[in-house]
Amino acid sequence: MLIARSTQEAHLYMDLHACVCGAEDFEREHRLDERDGVLVAVYEGVCPRCGRARSFAFRLTDELPPAPPAFGGAEPSRIIDPGEFLWVADQIATDTGLRLLHTPPAERRDQREGSAFALAAVEEVLKFLPEGADRVPEELITSERGREVFHRNPHRFERAALLENIARKRRILEGVDHFSPPPGA
Repeated sequence: MLIARSTQEAHLYMDLHACVCGAEDFEREHRLDERDGVLVAVYEGVCPRCGRARSFAFRLTDELPPAPPAFGGAEPSRIIDPGEFLWVADQIATDTGLRLLHTPPAERRDQREGSAFALAAVEEVLKFLPEGADRVPEELITSERGREVFHRNPHRFERAALLENIARKRRILEGVDHFSPPPGA
């Protein structure tokens, strides 16, 4: 059974696993079940393109889930590989970055969520680094999408590159907060 550290991680997993017809999204209904004494989050829905039933069940970890946009605690994901997290960060950062470029500074608050999500995804990649290692081991990247990201540029999985990526994303968030503070700040 799939093991999710948070609701955010479960939803990201479902987003990364398209229907057999290729549709990536579906409207999900959620419920909690107990199976063999274990709490299980079940998400079900119908593919909007082909009408197939879609269902995912996740055993929830005992650890208290982190506040969004984080995906989990100190341990790495068991269901999303580091290459997938970096791919997600790239997609969101590109989209959010383009929006930031075309938004007056005082109105950038609406883009903060995307920037924070991209940062959280890169922070997840660091969790896959073994103690003392300088790069995420290639064998930890198990998905086709993740392997494509890795093979395109393995340097991006090095500790120094990941830390620079995180620092850059934090500076972007600081800029959003500086020029477009939250209401009441």
